[in-house]
Amino acid sequence: MRSPTTALLLSSPIHPPSSPLPAPRVRILHPSPYHLRTFYTSRRLAAVGGTGAFFHDAAAAATLLAGANGLVFTFDSLVQRNLMQKDLSRKLVHILSGLLFMLSWPIFSTSTEARYVASLVPLLNCLKLIINGLSLASDEGLIKSVSREGKPEELLRGPLYYVLALILCAFIFWRESPVGVITLAMMCGGDGIADIMGRRFGSLKIPYNQQKSWAGSISMFVFGFLISIGVLYYYSVLGYLKLDWVQTMQRVALVSMVATVVESLPTTEVVDDNISVPLASMVAGYVIFGY
Repeated sequence: MRSPTTALLLSSPIHPPSSPLPAPRVRILHPSPYHLRTFYTSRRLAAVGGTGAFFHDAAAAATLLAGANGLVFTFDSLVQRNLMQKDLSRKLVHILSGLLFMLSWPIFSTSTEARYVASLVPLLNCLKLIINGLSLASDEGLIKSVSREGKPEELLRGPLYYVLALILCAFIFWRESPVGVITLAMMCGGDGIADIMGRRFGSLKIPYNQQKSWAGSISMFVFGFLISIGVLYYYSVLGYLKLDWVQTMQRVALVSMVATVVESLPTTEVVDDNISVPLASMVAGYVIFGY
């Protein structure tokens, strides 16, 4: 016999729920035209930015090359008009060419390739020195402005080592380390001014090297130090270097002393000053500054 509850359940019709449960909503994400335009626009801007940086650096390099050639032409013209002695002209080109190259680095872009584009300027000069030094061509103005005796083969020694040092400092150190700046300041400014002062006031010779004078060595230390500090301050103001100036001055003085002692040694016949001075400055600077 069925209970009343069972009979009620069996007799009641079973109806489906009046409203079914909502199905889970799945969103299929498709990039909108706006997002597609933004993506491809950013890609194009990145490409244009890279191209823009290259053309910026190419223009900077062309400007620097014109300045360097103009510098040589100016001093060559002064010599031809007998307004300046040849030796003084050669040394001023030695001093100013390297400083011009180093001071021009901030006009190049912040791209990774900027240092290599800048290095094309001394590289072109390097090729000119090799071509004229091997007598494959004859640029009398170039030979007279950078050689001691006006011989083409001289271009394959000191002047060639000089431009190689410029390339090396740009490649390795660029605007990121004080070492490259100090190296070029000592080679261009310190060594160049040492020769000028030594010739004019160098009657008192260094005991262990009669080819060098106290006036020249003291001038190299003082002017190498001052030019180094001046260029470091220039890069510091532009935001490339952050330096503790008390510590920096002590370190620069030590590098200047090392470079001055190396330049004073009687090794010129074996190793050119344009090799020994930048190499000593580079090694000492890297050891002292650590980067």
